[in-house]
Amino acid sequence: MIVYPVSDRFLARLAESHTPVTQVHLFLTTGEVVDLEHTGGSVTVDRGQAIRRTCTVTVPDPALIPRTPSDQLAVYGARLRISRGVEFGDGSSELVPLGVFRLDSVDGDVSEGPVNLQGKDLSAVVADDKFTTRYRASGTVAAAITALIHRSLPDATVTSLIADEPIGSRWFDIEADPWAGCQEIAAAAGAEVYATPDGEFAIRVLPDLTATEPVWAVEAVEGGVYISGSRAMTSDGVFNGVLARGENTSDSVAPVSALVVDNDPNSPTYWSGPYGRRPLFYSSSTLLSSAACLRAAQLKLAEARAPNASGDISSLPNPALEPGDVIRVTHPDGSRELHQVASFSVPLDLGGDFPIATISAKEDS
Repeated sequence: MIVYPVSDRFLARLAESHTPVTQVHLFLTTGEVVDLEHTGGSVTVDRGQAIRRTCTVTVPDPALIPRTPSDQLAVYGARLRISRGVEFGDGSSELVPLGVFRLDSVDGDVSEGPVNLQGKDLSAVVADDKFTTRYRASGTVAAAITALIHRSLPDATVTSLIADEPIGSRWFDIEADPWAGCQEIAAAAGAEVYATPDGEFAIRVLPDLTATEPVWAVEAVEGGVYISGSRAMTSDGVFNGVLARGENTSDSVAPVSALVVDNDPNSPTYWSGPYGRRPLFYSSSTLLSSAACLRAAQLKLAEARAPNASGDISSLPNPALEPGDVIRVTHPDGSRELHQVASFSVPLDLGGDFPIATISAKEDS
C-alpha cells in the first residue's frame, strides 16, 4: 500500500457533499513562512515523468512578484508546501500533503494580479545539480542513492523500503544528471526512487497489480465517486521482453545478463503468441549479478508492457492517492476493473474533475 495514510472517515467524506480545504505555505529564504491566499491551481503527479510532482498556484496578491534585489533573494530558492483535505462539518478537518516544491517562477500583472506560481518537487534540485567533475557511485543501492541526494540536499530524509543490493561501480561524466543516476541505481534492485508528498525521498518497488489489495473504490453507484471512465489498448511503445545486461570492467566483473518475457498465455502481449517478440534492451554497470539483471528486467518489463492496457478515470478528488496505488473501478454497466494509478492532477479550487490515468488494468471478478 502506497496511498498516504488517512482515516476511514476521510475516505468516506470524499463521496459526500463537503467543502474541500486547501493550504499553500510559502517558505521564503529569509525564514519567513507565508500562508498564501489562493484562488486556484493544481498539483500534477505523474510517475512517467523524471520530476514526479509539479504545481501551479494562482494567488490574487501582486505583491508576491519580486521587484527589488532583496525580493529576488527571498524568492529564488523559496519553497511551497501544498496540502488538500476535507471539512467534516463539525468544525474539524483533515489535510494530506500534496508535495514540497521548489518555487521556479512567479509572474502576473504587477498592478492588479493575479500571480501565477510554478514549482517542481525537490528531485529537481538533485537533477539540476549536474556533475562538474566525474563522480563514482558504489556500495549498495540505498547507500549510493542516498549519497547522490545528500550531495544536493544534505538534510533530506531518504527512506529505503527495499531489500538492499550491492552495485557495481558507476562512473558519471561531467554534465550527467544525478537524478537520472538515482533511477538507474534503483533499477538494480528492481525499484524506483521519488520525492514523496512530505518532501522526503523513498526507494521502493512498484506494487504488483495482481497481488495488491485496492486502496480505494471508484464506483458508479449512488454515493460513489465515479464520474466517467474509458479503457484503451495500444501496441505503440509496448515491449514484451527485456534483456538486462551488466558489464563492469572497472570492478573486473564478468558480463551478466537476464531475459524476462511476458510468459502469460492469456496475455495479449504473450512472448510466444501472435503479438510476436518485441524485446527491449537495458544495460548498466551497476548490475553485478544475474539476479540483479533479473530484478532490473522485471521492473523494465512492467513499465514496457504497461501501455498495452490503460484507463482514464474521472472521479471526485482524492488527494491521498499515489502513483502505483491499485484502485477498484466499477463502471455504470456493473463491470469491475482493477487499475494501477500512473498520474493524476489534484485541483486547488472547489470545482473540477479529478482525472486519473492508469498504467495497467485488468478485469476484476
